[in-house]
Amino acid sequence: MEDETPVIYGLEFQARSLTSQTAETDRIRFLVGTQSLRSENQVHHIDFDDENNVINKNVFLHREGEVWHISSSSFDSSLLATCYNKTSDTKSELHAAVWRLPGDYDPSSPADDHSASHSPLELLCCLDRAEQDVKMVMWHPTGDSHTILGLCEDRVVCWDLNVASSSATITDSVILESKGQLRLSCGRWNPHHNCTHIATANDSTIRGWDMRSKQQAYQIEGAHGQLVRDLDFNPNRQYYLASCGDDCRVKFWDTRNTSEPLKVLSDHSHWVWSVRYNHFHDQLVLTSSSDSRVILNNVVTLSSEPFGHLVEKEEESENDVLQERNQETPKDGVIATYEEHEDSVYAVDWSTADPWVFASLSYDGRLVINRVPRAEKYKILL
Repeated sequence: MEDETPVIYGLEFQARSLTSQTAETDRIRFLVGTQSLRSENQVHHIDFDDENNVINKNVFLHREGEVWHISSSSFDSSLLATCYNKTSDTKSELHAAVWRLPGDYDPSSPADDHSASHSPLELLCCLDRAEQDVKMVMWHPTGDSHTILGLCEDRVVCWDLNVASSSATITDSVILESKGQLRLSCGRWNPHHNCTHIATANDSTIRGWDMRSKQQAYQIEGAHGQLVRDLDFNPNRQYYLASCGDDCRVKFWDTRNTSEPLKVLSDHSHWVWSVRYNHFHDQLVLTSSSDSRVILNNVVTLSSEPFGHLVEKEEESENDVLQERNQETPKDGVIATYEEHEDSVYAVDWSTADPWVFASLSYDGRLVINRVPRAEKYKILL
């Protein structure tokens, strides 16, 4: 029987960037980038052995600077992108680059802590900028395209990545115009609509954009009372969007009617940094916060799965069926609260290989791998 005990992995340096390895679907793998001003930064490649409940890891040097954002390729498990802080005597800028994991790495054979196997990441190409800081890099969701989007201050830059020639060419740069100075805080590629839409947030406003026409598709003014920190689209319901922010709230929206949120969660007591839908069971929603907690919610009322539709048997009375339905139909609410962290939890992400496993990362460099409680898993499966 699987172990529900959390597995904790400590990094040497502070960290705030985490992502699952998107292109890897048969192993539970995560990537973590560190933030150190004085030492060489690192990218930790985490391979979780769920049968033995242990972590195997490889550590690669990221010598360009502090990692502020990390994302993994949707088509090649050896590729990743980072946004990093590059400092000089006169200025500090956020740059972006695509990297390749060294060809001889073996995540199932952890390196000796005293060995020289902490090899540097192999630079595939730097991502040219539009004279602005690159805050996020988003890979095309399907993996069929080598298109990459970069989120800058007031624009989205589009690159076409050519792996064979180790180059990335800017194909478009879309200025997202609005009243006032637009300073984008986060963004998300919509996996629906043939992946032609994205959502961005600046201050407390969320905007949807059609990247074909370069026009705004919708706007949620004052989506949160304070800064919006993260966005995520429901993987199964194409118009449903989740957001979180500094007002300690998590909100769910229907982008066809943005006058009011569909649902508001108020379970955290400080800024909510990350919100993530489960890739398969969209009623499972993870959030992480500066209150040092990770919360797993059941948002069944907005789910795509047909809960509560029981087949009536001939010998059962109507009252029996109604009673059974009331007993078995799941309800919205907190499934579990995870309190293994002692610092702000900046990121949380689901494994792409196992829908019941997720990782969370706090600023003190603590990575925690947890599972959906067994009882909740069986409620969904049975």
